[in-house]
Amino acid sequence: MEILTPDQWLPLASAHAERAHDFTADHLRRRSRGEKHPVWDFLFDYYPVTPAQLARWHPGAGVRLTGDCPHSEWRDYETTVDGSTGVDITGLWDRRSRSFHYIRELLSSTEENTAHFDCLGLHEWAMVYRTETPRHDLPLRLGQSGTNSVVEKHQIRCTHYDAFRFFTKPARPLNITPLSREGQLRKEQHGCVHATMDLYKWASKLVPLVPGDLFLDCFALARAARVLDMEASPYDVRGLGFGVVPIETTEGKRTYINRQRDLSRRAAPLRRRLINLIDAASRVAL
Repeated sequence: MEILTPDQWLPLASAHAERAHDFTADHLRRRSRGEKHPVWDFLFDYYPVTPAQLARWHPGAGVRLTGDCPHSEWRDYETTVDGSTGVDITGLWDRRSRSFHYIRELLSSTEENTAHFDCLGLHEWAMVYRTETPRHDLPLRLGQSGTNSVVEKHQIRCTHYDAFRFFTKPARPLNITPLSREGQLRKEQHGCVHATMDLYKWASKLVPLVPGDLFLDCFALARAARVLDMEASPYDVRGLGFGVVPIETTEGKRTYINRQRDLSRRAAPLRRRLINLIDAASRVAL
């Protein structure tokens, strides 16, 4: 157990809020004007975390705060007779153990399953295959017929169910393996860009066990994964200031795989920290 005085934890909370502001300021400005962003809004619309929640600093399990801290009024915290405040691990575990067990199992399976670096981001192409209603209000870089042709010339090797479920009806039979929610533990693997992005989702669901630095590290990695996801997609995002990873070319394939491997490498220690947090909380609660 680590005890932090106000002189120690107040700067940490302030630094966290500043870092979160850097991530969310543009989004909040756009939202105040009613403007949409087809790349960045995904991180706030698909994932159930508001900018205010992202900015809220948590010390994490195993850390107690002294002094007048707002956490004493927050759910899943407790203040003990010595006046220090920390996460109520036992009460939290009693209430959410089933969810924590599932997250732990999924993260562990993702870590252990054989990684694949040959999907080339074709899940995004499969989401607009032979449809007149693409998911984003953006031009298709190769047009509809060119997009269809890329899908038909490649083998779709998606392993992520939450991407697969958005495939168009004609694209679903083209995936090398049928995917289902029930089979997610067998298929999820650490090479997947969306599995990397989803570390942010799982971190959000483990709050307040997760310390603020880990939460924002997961968000930062999700941003990087989102960039690759859209730059390698069939959409033309150059008008929004992004580049292009032309996965229909040999060089584009090489670029995608290299960046995919880098994201997977960066995700590994974050995933392991999340697993370790669940295991430590389990030992305390049980």
